[in-house]
Amino acid sequence: MGIVEREAASARDLLSRVEEIEEVARTLDANDERRQQLEEVVVRILRAAPPLRAGVAAQLLSLSERTVRAWAAEGVLRAADSTSTRLLLDPERFHEVLHLVRDLREAGKTTGLLDEVYRRLVDATWLERSDLTESLAQMRRREGRVPRPKAAG
Repeated sequence: MGIVEREAASARDLLSRVEEIEEVARTLDANDERRQQLEEVVVRILRAAPPLRAGVAAQLLSLSERTVRAWAAEGVLRAADSTSTRLLLDPERFHEVLHLVRDLREAGKTTGLLDEVYRRLVDATWLERSDLTESLAQMRRREGRVPRPKAAG
């Protein structure tokens, strides 16, 4: 077994354990403190995980290495902080992209994955903004006012 295969097996094992924790977390109410603790454990595990080689990421995503490198160049996959000259990928972002790719494939989407994953990542980024979250909450409460253009002349 070569180094890439060993790293892929190790990454699969780590991601499998992370998935188990996430599965248990999803059984708890979103406001349950235990769910939040489990989600924090997942983040800590992924932050401590070693970066992924592009070839390993390609195997795990069932994509070509060339596609993985293109996704990294587009910012969908993020390069890990590393002094290495080879492309190593951030495990946290990889995990997020893995979920998106899996969901898209389960929904029957097999082409145009880059654009769709990118859009979903951008949407998630917008939804993490506190000002947008507050604005949406105000809209749901029917607070605020709708700006109207001033009548001419």
